[in-house]
Amino acid sequence: MAAGILVFAEHHQGKPTRAAWEALAAGQRLAADLGLSLTAIALGVELSPLMAELARAKLDEVIALESPALEVYTPEGFTSAVFQLIEARQPRLIIFSHTYQARDFAPRLAARCGRALISDCLSYRREDERLILIRPVFQGKFCAETEFMGEPPYFVSFQAGSFREDSVEAGAAPARVTCQAVTLAAGTIRTRPGEVFREAKQAVDLSQAKAIVAVGRGIKGPENLELARKLAEALGAELGASRPICDNGWLSMDRQIGSSGQTVAPNLYLALGISGAIQHLVGMKGSRTVVAINKDKEAPIFEVATYGIVGDLFEIVPPLIEEIIKAKSG
Repeated sequence: MAAGILVFAEHHQGKPTRAAWEALAAGQRLAADLGLSLTAIALGVELSPLMAELARAKLDEVIALESPALEVYTPEGFTSAVFQLIEARQPRLIIFSHTYQARDFAPRLAARCGRALISDCLSYRREDERLILIRPVFQGKFCAETEFMGEPPYFVSFQAGSFREDSVEAGAAPARVTCQAVTLAAGTIRTRPGEVFREAKQAVDLSQAKAIVAVGRGIKGPENLELARKLAEALGAELGASRPICDNGWLSMDRQIGSSGQTVAPNLYLALGISGAIQHLVGMKGSRTVVAINKDKEAPIFEVATYGIVGDLFEIVPPLIEEIIKAKSG
């Protein structure tokens, strides 16, 4: 195999994060398309349990970069450690999920290597030997096609939900595990880590929902939200919304899905009266099955829908609820 792909696997309290699995899913797809080997890397101390979990995925190797100086994240420490590995392994591609941590140190790492980082990508395609990366621009209103120039290594990060964590393939046998001690020169780390940032707890974490009923302008008014709630209750789903619904105060902001809200990837996404603006689509593109109900047959939501129903949601949803309840009780 040609020189391969490195995937940066984030972890929290000894467990791979959802972002790590999504990055591995991207790595597996790219490795298969480009004919490259695939290696996952993680940084910290006492990483053996984490390595064993990552090694169950279909990849060639898992590398633990260990040092007491890497126990707590710092941009200088992580940059220096991964840079040493890049120099030793000479990979073609390094993949990150577009998380806060990656956004902090991946650009520094790319600059240290004298290369560019193509960040916040949604997908990619291959044209002969060219790798074309698709990323949103102008606050998600357009998508740009970008490719690398010059020699590798190349650095890329993918948006949350661009690849599904449950699409990671398991290996026929555990991958090879390598634990590598890292030595950081004195004075490398100049940042003094503070308390770990914790986001304010949301009333609902839609990113973990298995089913979502989302409403848009087609719901017409807040008095009609009860219909969507009944459908969500019948399905055992969470209730979500496009931005106008939350901007108008009909639902709380933690229910918003899209580029300025939550990113979701449920098994079922049922969109009621949502036209499908690009800002909304980037937040739900990882959904496995999308069912859209909209009166406008030209609505963009139908371009991404698995099943589309052109019609009045107020006529369609009530009998749908009845049939769901009937099926569950039968």
